[in-house]
Amino acid sequence: MKISVMGLGYVGAVSAGCFTNDGHFVIGVDTNNIKVDLISQGKSPIIEEGLEELIRDSVENGLLEATNDLEDAVMRTEMSLVCVGTPSQSNGSLDLRYIRRVCEQIGLAIKEKREFHVVIIRSTMLPGTMKNVVIKTLEESSGLSAGVDFGVCINPEFLREGSAVYDFYNPPKTVIGQIDNRSGDIVSKLYEKIDAPLIKTDLPTAEMVKYTDNVWHALKVGFANEIGNIAKAVGVDSHKVMDIFCKDQKLNLSAYYLKPGFAFGGSCLPKDVRALTYKAKALDLDLPILSSILTSNNQQIERGFDMIMSMGKKRVGILGFSFKAGTDDLRESPMVNVIERLLGKGIELQIYDKNVSLAAITGANKNYILDHIPHISRLMVDSIDDILANNEVIVIGNKDKDFAQVIEKIRDDQSLIDFVRITNSFAGKKNYEGVSW
Repeated sequence: MKISVMGLGYVGAVSAGCFTNDGHFVIGVDTNNIKVDLISQGKSPIIEEGLEELIRDSVENGLLEATNDLEDAVMRTEMSLVCVGTPSQSNGSLDLRYIRRVCEQIGLAIKEKREFHVVIIRSTMLPGTMKNVVIKTLEESSGLSAGVDFGVCINPEFLREGSAVYDFYNPPKTVIGQIDNRSGDIVSKLYEKIDAPLIKTDLPTAEMVKYTDNVWHALKVGFANEIGNIAKAVGVDSHKVMDIFCKDQKLNLSAYYLKPGFAFGGSCLPKDVRALTYKAKALDLDLPILSSILTSNNQQIERGFDMIMSMGKKRVGILGFSFKAGTDDLRESPMVNVIERLLGKGIELQIYDKNVSLAAITGANKNYILDHIPHISRLMVDSIDDILANNEVIVIGNKDKDFAQVIEKIRDDQSLIDFVRITNSFAGKKNYEGVSW
């Protein structure tokens, strides 16, 4: 395929070298004549292992050129890969002047083309930028319609400096956000030789994925450092601890616990977070990440409570209030917290949880109910149908599989608030609301 790469910095140079190595023809475009000259001489404008060889061979084979003439590059190629910078401004927002400028120039060029041209954004941008900046600028400068007269995609990169060439050919995933299937299908051909899951999705999801990846990596670094600071203070080898921690790929390094939903609870997590952060304070350690975990968790409880109250209804039914489906454990259940606050606001409540029954519960759980929340027993009903029959707002509080049927049984005059994403079959449901989706 014929590709013009806009911006010959880190991402652009690596993309140009690797795509030409796969047999595609690439024209690199940059306003910096030094970069253009280096590429034209078969040299890499950046230090990256293995890249200079790829660029040299591609230039010698006639597969790679470089220029500062953007219009000519667009006219001679089928797609434009935009790799210009999106640096931070002083307030943390992104400086999008380079994106706007290159989109204006591409728009003016494709205005003169008869062939369908696809504009692919490789730069990192926040959700909404494709719609509000990229597509808007392209359409205004070209007078054409995105998804009809020309294609638009975003194709975030997952390249690490120092191993970018390896990462290009061995990515964890290839993500293509598309405005239409035609655009996505064309871009996907670039990656036919790459052995990795290829995911085609909508534009804002693809924009958000890149930020989610990078902020997660940053969080992991900060988390490990704070654990290391506590470990050192108590005379423990932090690397031994984290080596053992990383052996667990069932829970610690997995998708488990990484789906948005309601707050955590139970007898372990809140207690252990409190104990570790208390120890840190006793050691005069300032650990902002660990110290903010319970604050964040409490804010999610607050968010759920506010969603229920915003409905402005008096009769609320709760489905599931143990901290986790399949258990009768109410200790530090976030749903119990919500129930207590709703009662304080005068809400008429009914609650159902097949695993919670005073007659069957013994030991610590029964004592907890009797000592802390004895009035909850008076609110309990015998079935899901009882909840559905008598309430204006239905809240799903844990992931009991029996609750999946509820979404199809909700009446038009009822609202369903889902704290756990009990099902993905909520599309088109006007009276459905998820806590974080």
